[in-house]
Order: sequence, then C-alpha cells, then structure tokens
Amino acid sequence: MAKNYYEVLGVSKTATQAEIKDQYRKLARQYHPDLHPNDEEAAKKFKEINEANEVLSDPEKRKKYDYELEHPEAANFNGFSGGGFGDFGGFGDIFSEFFGGGRSSSTRTTYSAKGEDIQKEIELSFLEAVKGVTKNVTYNRRKPCSSCNGTGAKNGTAYSVCSACNGRGQRQYTVNAGFFQTVRVGACNTCNGTGRIIKDKCDICNGKGNVKESTTVSLKIPAGADNDNYLKKRGYGQASDIPGGEPGDLYVMIKVIPHKMLKRQKLDLYVDVPISFTTAIFGGKVLVPGIEKMEEIEIPKGTLTGKVISLKGKGIKTDYKTGNLHCNIIVDIPTKLTHEQEKLLKKFAEESDVKNSAKMKSYFDDVNKLYGVNPYEKTKF
Repeated sequence: MAKNYYEVLGVSKTATQAEIKDQYRKLARQYHPDLHPNDEEAAKKFKEINEANEVLSDPEKRKKYDYELEHPEAANFNGFSGGGFGDFGGFGDIFSEFFGGGRSSSTRTTYSAKGEDIQKEIELSFLEAVKGVTKNVTYNRRKPCSSCNGTGAKNGTAYSVCSACNGRGQRQYTVNAGFFQTVRVGACNTCNGTGRIIKDKCDICNGKGNVKESTTVSLKIPAGADNDNYLKKRGYGQASDIPGGEPGDLYVMIKVIPHKMLKRQKLDLYVDVPISFTTAIFGGKVLVPGIEKMEEIEIPKGTLTGKVISLKGKGIKTDYKTGNLHCNIIVDIPTKLTHEQEKLLKKFAEESDVKNSAKMKSYFDDVNKLYGVNPYEKTKF
C-alpha cells in the first residue's frame, strides 16, 4: 500500500490547498535539518514531509494519488510516481507474471534507488527578498559521472544485460518456512539492482557511476520570497549509490534578514512613524521609508497616536498581487524643554480649556456626572 501522505502532513483527505500549504510550512520549520544537526530521524521526517507536499500540493498528482489510496490493487499502473513500495519495487511486474494482467511481461523495469536529497539554506536581505534576486549556491556533492553517464561502464557502453534478471534489476526469491514457501521480489543480487553487468569499468569513477565535486547552482528567487519558502532543483542532490540510479534533489530553504524599520505581513508592509505633538495638532507632511524610495504621507490636523495611514500599492509587488504600506502614527511628547519653551507651554495651558480636546471633554463630563468632581482640578504646572 502506498504511503499515506495525508497522515505524514497530519491533514484530512478533504484538506484544502491552503491548509496543506500551512501545515507543510509548520512541519518544515519543525523538522528542518539545520535545527536538528546529525539527527537522522529528523532528516528522514523532513524528507517525508517534502515528498508528501510535492504530491498533495499538485492537484493532478493528488488526484492520481487519491485514486491509488482508494484502489490499492491498481497501484503503480496509473503512472503515479509516489513512494510506498520500498524494496519491493514494481508491483505491476508481479501481477503480470502471476495473473497475466497489468503491464506486458516483456517490459523491463530496472531497479533504481534514488540518491539522497540535499538541504541548503540561503540568506537574503529584506530588500533582496521583496524585490527578487539571483543567487548562487555552492556545495559539495556526489554527481553522476559525465564520462560514463552514471552507468559506471567505460564510455557508458561497456556493459551487458544481466542474465540473472534479464535486465530488470529485480528477481523473485523463494524462502522456505516449514510447510510454507514465501515468494518475494527484491533487487537482483547479481547486478545489485542495476540490470547490467559492467565489462569494463569507467576510468574516471572506477565503476561507481559518480564522482565528488563542488557544484554551483544559480537560483532566480522571485519577488516576495519569505522565510520558510524553498526552491527545489531536481536532480541536484547526491548521486545514487547504484550506478544508473536517479540522483536526489536539492532543496534550498530561504532565510530573510529582518529590516530595521519595515515589518512584513504577507505582501503588506508596516512602519512606526513618530511625529511631534505640534505636527499632530497642526498637521503636515512626513517622509516614511518605502521599498524603492522614501514616500510622503499627509498628517491630518488633530492626529492621535495609533492612527494608521495607508499607501495603496506601496507594499511588496509580485507577478500576481501588490501589497500596501501601512504607517502607524506615534505622537512623540518632548521630554527636554528649554526655559523659554516651558514658559510658552504654560501660557498655552493656562489659556486652554478641556473643550479644546474631545477626549478630555468626554472624560471630564463622565467623571463630573458620576462623581460630581473636576478630574483636572488638581493639575498644576
């Protein structure tokens, strides 16, 4: 039976694409290898999570996968490449040989163990992430030998078809257990699952089918990238331990350095903007930081702390949507005054009345009505 990817991600079979995406991001953060160095279980879990997400996040793959779950007897006939068969290989071949159905018995299926995936992390500045950037990632890996095309045979041709498995890479094995016999299918022990016998080893890789090298990959990161986003480069992981096997994939996780002033929520940006109390009273214009340049906002007369002024379309721009820039106004009260400034403010206070301030007037009226006192009576300068 195929592996239950819904159970791997911890979502229901009726989960929406948004729910699958949110749960995947949560688990990817939890089991990321950088947080669990040298933890094989965490690395295995991280790989399972990525495998499950790759299938369930693709509507067409998910449709085929759901069919497999509901019809396990038909597994591996519909072309779906999901996991779940492990060392047992092609179920279709067994069905063909014993019951005369499924795929043609003349079909050769070479056993091909996929190489390990590689996880790397790339760090982006805030502006690189929101505007998009091209970055190079350099790492060490085992790659398929280019001289023999990963076959391990000289020039990629110096081999013959394995006679023990007829090039399938798989064989039936009969195990006697008392009165019973068990028939299983596994990798051919003559050719180690490759389906071929090397007659002349490759001079470059000495028959291993892979070589160690430093690899540099250029990644085009689109505008709007955020923490926990990742890029997948198929075939750029470790080469398979079996010559001719499929190489693993490269997963590059994105880490964004926070901006000193701008905060992000999806495609919207937020910034705290302190203004003087005189600007709050009289109004005026203030410059605020944006992505490309400083932006100008208009402060209305009588602005209070907590007012948010939004600039439409000045947030993060992607190919499909553009966010906004939200400015949170903070009225900054001065803490250091000259003697002359104090005199002027005291004069202003003496000539002021609670009627000049809406909130003070409302507070005064409520307290006076309920308690019969002036709450500002003892305020002295």
